[in-house]
Amino acid sequence: MYKLNFVFSKTGAMIYIGHLDLMRLFTRAMRRADLPLKMSEGFSPHPKLSFKRALKLGLESENEEAGIVLRLPLDSEEFKNKLQKELPKGLEIKYVERNFS
Repeated sequence: MYKLNFVFSKTGAMIYIGHLDLMRLFTRAMRRADLPLKMSEGFSPHPKLSFKRALKLGLESENEEAGIVLRLPLDSEEFKNKLQKELPKGLEIKYVERNFS
């Protein structure tokens, strides 16, 4: 398991997207970017993606924190570039760091 933490901004028209829709958006973008996602086990597997806090609808933010677990090691810069290509305008990955815990 390889854990990555990333910080992103949510601005412009993206302020009108709710928390659950934002999670779904990131999940789809990561799948389109062909990232080696670690899936949960059970009847309905989903990526091990977590957000530090849920941002209220209609608020803009420059520093939202999230984490993802990958099956294979991936360079932070490569992760950032692949994911950013699949995200809509208004969502920007600021930086990515490896979580060693």
